[in-house]
Amino acid sequence: MSSIQTMLKSLTVLEMMLIVVLVVYIILPIRTPAFLRGVIDSPLGMLVLFCITVYLFLYANPVLAILYIFVAYELLRRSSTVAAGRSAYIQYTPSQERRDAEMVAMNPPQQRSLEEDVVAQMAPIGKSPMGFYSDSTYKPVSDKTFGASMV
Repeated sequence: MSSIQTMLKSLTVLEMMLIVVLVVYIILPIRTPAFLRGVIDSPLGMLVLFCITVYLFLYANPVLAILYIFVAYELLRRSSTVAAGRSAYIQYTPSQERRDAEMVAMNPPQQRSLEEDVVAQMAPIGKSPMGFYSDSTYKPVSDKTFGASMV
């Protein structure tokens, strides 16, 4: 408990005021001004928020830096809403019907391949005459199989 008290006592007046402002921003539903929404929701805005977070972790009190992470998340969340009330990532996500149509277009019905055609033409199963026996002049020769069993 004493480490928390010493950490809070080590805060400067500026850091305490900043913590109060950040807590108020998190608690109250303060809307992001329209002219800042596009800037914050861009890659450059996210990079700036990241740089501020790194700076706070390196040069400020850790309590302030951790609180700022929550503020940055809320700022991004509140800035990403568009006029329709939907988040930007939802606005550009295709519907399930459109994704299904794209999948059907990417995977057309399969036609028979060359291998399947050759096997269908050359396969002897079901197409050879039943019980066909041919007499041949070939006589197989085998060595003595000492100790082998008859199979």
